[in-house]
Amino acid sequence: MRFRNSFNHVLSTSYKENLPLLNLAYIKNFGGEELTYILVGIIGDSETDNYEELEFAEKLGEELAKRGYAIICGGRGGVMEAVAKGAKKYGGLTIGILPGFDKSEANPYIDVVIPTGLGWARNSIVALAADIIVAIGGKSGTLSEIAYAWMYGKKIIAVKNFGGWAQKLAGSRIDERRDDFILPATTVKEVISYISSFLNKTKKDS
Repeated sequence: MRFRNSFNHVLSTSYKENLPLLNLAYIKNFGGEELTYILVGIIGDSETDNYEELEFAEKLGEELAKRGYAIICGGRGGVMEAVAKGAKKYGGLTIGILPGFDKSEANPYIDVVIPTGLGWARNSIVALAADIIVAIGGKSGTLSEIAYAWMYGKKIIAVKNFGGWAQKLAGSRIDERRDDFILPATTVKEVISYISSFLNKTKKDS
């Protein structure tokens, strides 16, 4: 059953030693029970015919859903559709932040569709709402999301396998405002390991 229009609220972000506390998303299910989710932001190629890239994203969606993480993304095609498709295989929650006004722009695997009418400015919302960002491939739109996430103090994981800005920025620092760097990954297992380590550290620091 889909969760369209049931998004309740997202807590504001606090910072401690340059690590954001969790933006826990609270969703009320149809029985009135309040469910808590960690939001993993997935950004990357909105249009790609690279089968291996789409397969990677779908597998990542599966693994995130198995662990109870929710996915937040731009809600449309390419990597976003593949990761949402994977998540739905295991009952994961998917949230799409659309650039336009029309809910029908969302791919069929998105549960919570949020049209913004903001165009490219919606990239800031994806980066801010997520607890952690995973970049796969990507062109200029992905670059802007990475930059926003960097400025918002979010941990960023960049998959190196599929070119684009994710590969270019993996293992690097965008500027001097932070002491850490964008975490490079080549496998789904590595991405999941980074996420688990980050969440464990954040909980200990909070």
